[in-house]
Amino acid sequence: MQCEHCQQHEATIHLTQMTDGQSRELHLCEDCAEESGLNVQSVMSIPEILFGMGSSGEADSGDGPLPGKSCPQCHMRGCDFKKTGRLGCPSCYETFSSELGPMLAAMHKGGRHTGKAPESQSQGLEKEARLVQFKKQLQEAIRNEHYEEAALLRDQIREAGHDPQ
Repeated sequence: MQCEHCQQHEATIHLTQMTDGQSRELHLCEDCAEESGLNVQSVMSIPEILFGMGSSGEADSGDGPLPGKSCPQCHMRGCDFKKTGRLGCPSCYETFSSELGPMLAAMHKGGRHTGKAPESQSQGLEKEARLVQFKKQLQEAIRNEHYEEAALLRDQIREAGHDPQ
């Protein structure tokens, strides 16, 4: 594949950028990548890229965006996370929360995991909630001696209980 910038050399640097759900790929040769400001001589880890730490030797010094920060429980330092890309313990999430927040927000749609359920499961939960509500209303109708209403609710419970949807 040819370099997209100069169209003369073989592309050896391949970048993919996600913006608003759209991915854009860029294929450059080493010369064009260096002209663009990419340091192609050293390898950066994902945490380095996300924390914007580059590879200017600050990984070994402990300086930079996480100066002197370390987890009180496992003693992991910011530079250790930068090297490995992994946190040491649950306490690390609290210790480095100010740095992890923007990183996670950039990678995901939000800073809070809300989960996902298959559509069939969510329909089942709605059906179950509807049955519980009908049963409560039925008990109330019986208690208040509203037998006609209770009969209607009983029929609704039967329909909801045997409803294939």
